[in-house]
Amino acid sequence: MGEKRRPNILLFITDQHRADHLGCYGNKTVRTPNIDSLAMHGTCFDRFYVATPICMPNRASLMTGRMPSLHGVRHNGIPLALETTTFPEILRRAGYATALFGKSHLQSISSRPIEMGLPAKQPDLDDPPGDLIEARQSGIAAENYDQELPERWTPTSDFDLTLPFYGFERAELAIGHGDIMSGHYGRWLAERCDDPNMLSGRENAFPTNTPCPQAWRTRIPEELYPTSFVAERCIDFLQDHACSGNENPFFLQCSFPDPHHPFTPPGRYWDMYDPAEIDLPATFAHPTDRQPPHLAAIHRSRAEGQANPEGHTVFAATAEETRAAIALTYGSITMIDDAIGRVLDKLRSCGLDRDTIVIFTTDHGDFMGDHGLLLKGALHYDGLIRVPCIWTDPREEDRPARTSELCGTIDLAVSILIAAGIQPFNGTQGQCLPLLRTESSGRSAMVIEDNPRRSYMGFPSNFTVRTLVTATHRLTLYSGVEWGELYDLESDPCEFDNLWNNAKSRDRRLELTEQLVQQMMLLSERSPLARGHGP
Repeated sequence: MGEKRRPNILLFITDQHRADHLGCYGNKTVRTPNIDSLAMHGTCFDRFYVATPICMPNRASLMTGRMPSLHGVRHNGIPLALETTTFPEILRRAGYATALFGKSHLQSISSRPIEMGLPAKQPDLDDPPGDLIEARQSGIAAENYDQELPERWTPTSDFDLTLPFYGFERAELAIGHGDIMSGHYGRWLAERCDDPNMLSGRENAFPTNTPCPQAWRTRIPEELYPTSFVAERCIDFLQDHACSGNENPFFLQCSFPDPHHPFTPPGRYWDMYDPAEIDLPATFAHPTDRQPPHLAAIHRSRAEGQANPEGHTVFAATAEETRAAIALTYGSITMIDDAIGRVLDKLRSCGLDRDTIVIFTTDHGDFMGDHGLLLKGALHYDGLIRVPCIWTDPREEDRPARTSELCGTIDLAVSILIAAGIQPFNGTQGQCLPLLRTESSGRSAMVIEDNPRRSYMGFPSNFTVRTLVTATHRLTLYSGVEWGELYDLESDPCEFDNLWNNAKSRDRRLELTEQLVQQMMLLSERSPLARGHGP
């Protein structure tokens, strides 16, 4: 009997995309027929959580199956060490053709000097030597850690990635957000239009009166928008692989930069959804007398005119702003769904679909009106930390349509390796997803880490947040304060009633705090193994 062929694996990943912004997760407005079809033929994970609700750290957790406190990418701006073991590199060494098209964000995409969160300098002490200023030197000065900086990708530059790039032997990047993008996408765009600088950005946009902050009607046509670039390059990869005669399997990561802000869906996707017909989330109006301190601080900042709706940090939004943001986000999501449909059509026409596992997920969510907020921040409400994940394997027929078992981003690396017939590496912290397990035992809880560099919401810079999510509760602790959060998710799914100081919940709070400590111990470092010094 011959050796069982390893499956192809196609991973779709979006950016800043809530679980409930898909039809298959209960949304009755947004149109996502292709993603919904994947769910119909696969398994939807209803309790799938990020390792951290920030782009770079969670993408690094996806690549490594490890928490940010271990892989070192604690927040945006810290590159993933190039010597880090990633599951694409293991697949590549096992004979897989590995490719990434679209957003990577495993290295910094901005060289703007850090102004907030720097350690205090004692004026009477000398600095250590420059190469010894950090406890860990990896990724501090080496030139290969600037590969995603937009300035390296100017139209006249011949700069390109050093391959393999974190295990990808082919990688073509779309670097940035909205319609302001560089990398391989910028070169692709320049080949297709005379002056791309006259198409992108707010200054070149069509006139519009949207109340949504960080939104403009881009002049980039649909066929030249970053979403179309990602789909086209993935389609070309599938065609090339099918025609090459290569019998080795592939791992293809199709990584869309949308629906992340700024909100710039092109063409017909701009006004595909009418804000007047958008329902506000049930969690929009968080009762003022029940707001925890950090949420109250955000709303107070907006009321006092101190908020920055044009920035990257969470802010309090009006109902009008929220409806407009959701409508534009739905447009971006439907455009992605259409692009996924084209990629899946090519997979089928090339005869590759019968041997290809297809996965859909995202890096983290967005408040999108929850508790009157937009964007993301260190408030671990459900819409930010729980994300979609769909796993479809055409070789398997008896898989559950849905599961409410607790799982998350750190479980994907392990699960993909197991699906490829490869033993996971030492030090990974993920567990096999429920549909791939033979045993019944799963997770009792998920831990979410957060290490914000900025000072906001009343916290100093570099504060620490740790969250425990169980089947029934969420517990969140913050460094430097005497309060925290405790929610009964069964009786209070909107997370309005913080039970932290509720005398009747004292035992539950202590129980969950101990469970958080136990989980953090389980997530401590296990690599490398000892190589000597006795038995």
